[in-house]
Amino acid sequence: MALALLAATLIAVDYTLTRPSGELDAGQVRDRILAISAGSFILALCIAFVVSRSLSLRVRRLKLLAESFPGGATLDRPTAESSDELGSLERSLAGVAIELQKLLDNLRYESARREAILSGMAEGVLAVDHELRVTFCNASFLKAIDFRGGKSEGRFLLELVRDPDLHERLRGVSNTGVPQKLRFQLSAHARTFEMQATPLEMPSGRGAIAILHDITDLERLEQVRKDFVANVSHELRTPLAGIIGYADTLLDGALEDLKNNRHFVEIIRSNAVRLNNIAADLLILSELESNAEANEPDVISVRAVLDGAIATVASEARARNVEMVREELGNLFVSGSRLRLEQAILNLLANAIKFNRPGGEVRVRAAENGDGRVEITIADTGAGIPSQDLPRIFERFYRVDKARSRQVGGTGLGLSIVKHVVERMNGGVRVESQLGKGSTFTLILPATASPTL
Repeated sequence: MALALLAATLIAVDYTLTRPSGELDAGQVRDRILAISAGSFILALCIAFVVSRSLSLRVRRLKLLAESFPGGATLDRPTAESSDELGSLERSLAGVAIELQKLLDNLRYESARREAILSGMAEGVLAVDHELRVTFCNASFLKAIDFRGGKSEGRFLLELVRDPDLHERLRGVSNTGVPQKLRFQLSAHARTFEMQATPLEMPSGRGAIAILHDITDLERLEQVRKDFVANVSHELRTPLAGIIGYADTLLDGALEDLKNNRHFVEIIRSNAVRLNNIAADLLILSELESNAEANEPDVISVRAVLDGAIATVASEARARNVEMVREELGNLFVSGSRLRLEQAILNLLANAIKFNRPGGEVRVRAAENGDGRVEITIADTGAGIPSQDLPRIFERFYRVDKARSRQVGGTGLGLSIVKHVVERMNGGVRVESQLGKGSTFTLILPATASPTL
């Protein structure tokens, strides 16, 4: 602006001085110079205002563009088309903003995806910093420790879990950077966990991330397997010992003992029958658990099955002086395997007779309970089952009275078969028992329509 004003002034002065001296006096020259200078000054101000406003607008656009980098809220604004330095700078910043926005979008997507994966994992996930402050934990971990507070991130691990072994292992991973494993049990829920901890590099220092696997069910199944092997071995050992012992007795000369040799052979046969019964029941359990039966389910008449089962055990009931009482049965039908349902009911009737008292009774009834299910009830007047044994009576080889069970010839698998059969038919079994008053077993099965003729 100063240069423009000076140039205009010099031009005006030169024009004035070059005119003939007679035409203008000194005052007129001065006034002419002042007027020209004032006009030039105003013109220079206008030019300076236009230029400065253009620069201000472009600088403001660059400022807004720079401010839009973290959020990208204004990236849809058109850029300048000028080819000067400021225009090039604005276009460069706009390109950087677009790339930065893409990078932020990718980071948000990856972060959301990782968080969704970790949050949806069945395994517990825990991340801590070098001070053992929780930086992340998913819902499975909080459920495992039964955390009922508010925000868990930012708290010390000691506030969430009071297990010294877990703290020491995570501290060791954080200090040494060496992965470690740990198997521990949370006493609050009596559940067992296996932890795999690895180092985790963080801005504040090295932390640790741990994956917790709930192996409670696996350990329970392993214990069931061990108990099953032990029980099978024990159950087989007793009849095998009897067979071997009496066979050796016969071989050592008892064959010539006409008074006792037949009795010894009868004992060997009874033990062999017991072995055969155990093998048959184990085979049935194996078939039920393997879902080997893939045939179409039958429509079964409950009345026909109960009548057939009662007729089968009638002779044994008479021999033990136990009265069989069949209440009036409705015309009820269920869907499933007729053979398996008969086996289940026969097992329940056989137990009700074997463990009954002389002169007792077994009462059988069946009715629809009103919600589309059939309830088959078998009640006896025997000694009953202690309450502490009720949760375990459906386990394989579990016996309430071991001596009496073997004496009456039970294999210890009958109730386990009953449970599997009923569950295969989408039903359930309920037990009620009182010591000295007897037991009541109720099979609950989905009802089905009667077959069309």
